[in-house]
Amino acid sequence: MMAELPELAQLGGSLAMPGFTAPKLRWVARHEPEVFKQVAKVLLPKDYVRLMLTGDYVTDMSDASGTLWLDVQQRAWSDKLLALTSFTQAHMPRLVEGSQASGTLTGEVAQLLGLSKGVVVAGGAGDNAASAVGMGAVQAGQGFLSLGTSGVLFVVTPSYQPNAASATHAFCHAMPRQWHQMSVMLSAASALQWVTHLLGLPSEGTLANQAAALTLAERAAAPLFLPYLAGERTPHNDAHVRGSFHGLNFETDNARLGYSVIEGVTFGLNDGLAALKAAGSTVQRLSLVGGGSRSAMWAQQLASALNIEIVTHASSAVGGALGAARLGWLATGAAPDAVCRTPAVEAIYTPDQAEQQVLMPRYEQFRAVYRPCL
Repeated sequence: MMAELPELAQLGGSLAMPGFTAPKLRWVARHEPEVFKQVAKVLLPKDYVRLMLTGDYVTDMSDASGTLWLDVQQRAWSDKLLALTSFTQAHMPRLVEGSQASGTLTGEVAQLLGLSKGVVVAGGAGDNAASAVGMGAVQAGQGFLSLGTSGVLFVVTPSYQPNAASATHAFCHAMPRQWHQMSVMLSAASALQWVTHLLGLPSEGTLANQAAALTLAERAAAPLFLPYLAGERTPHNDAHVRGSFHGLNFETDNARLGYSVIEGVTFGLNDGLAALKAAGSTVQRLSLVGGGSRSAMWAQQLASALNIEIVTHASSAVGGALGAARLGWLATGAAPDAVCRTPAVEAIYTPDQAEQQVLMPRYEQFRAVYRPCL
């Protein structure tokens, strides 16, 4: 796709990667041509739910950015990008901003749900843009770090700033006239979940607590972990690389394996921050969201490794749901200043020099171990 349209990354804000919608449909066209011939409209999952609620084919700018069919700067479908999958704009849903109304509930659905007629359905957002709204990150320079299934660094930018060479994404924000840059690693808290189940422990929290009890000297001698269990996006754009432990020995126990996984994800996120900086982003503080935000040890490690202030909020674990609710409120005409407030800070983590002295040499080793799959 990139060979056929050299300007793809400039238009779409990202390199063409396997996880985006357009490459998936290109795969369907090649491997399941009879299925592809039946395609009339392409909807993302939440937009199919919207179709059931309102009867309208609609998507929002932030989610549309991840399809590789959107001219992200113009906030409009691109005929050139669509042509790469033999589609036209007739195959696409109508575009709205995430904070705009996209339609109203049909009478039948309103009755089924026990709601009044005319309830507005907002444009909504992709999960990361929704999390940003939930954390109040709607102005340039604000951002968050998500420790969910995947790991995401999200920074709001004053304009459209693509830099595909660093394998970052430049997408539309869920708010009008706003864009953001994003680095994505495919395995984050899911890597901790994987090793927890592998070790037969009752919960990720149990393993994280064991890892937190290690001294700095014990952490310095722990194995290294490459968190590429499902390939990687930023900065490697390598769908075939896989995870690995390095430096196992007879002292390796549950706590050390757990620590290695947490640290490996942290290092992957540090790679992502470096890519964002190379793409022109600047940020002084990041809100930590997602399930991993419950670990104080992980939050502190992130502050030290990324050399940036990390803050958590009471609603950090549910930032995306809060953002979706806020977009619903905005779609009724509410003022953004009243809606998109930063939640109260629960804890602040700043870089720790002693921890940095342990982490930085290990980070250099981590980077040296990666070998691209050719």
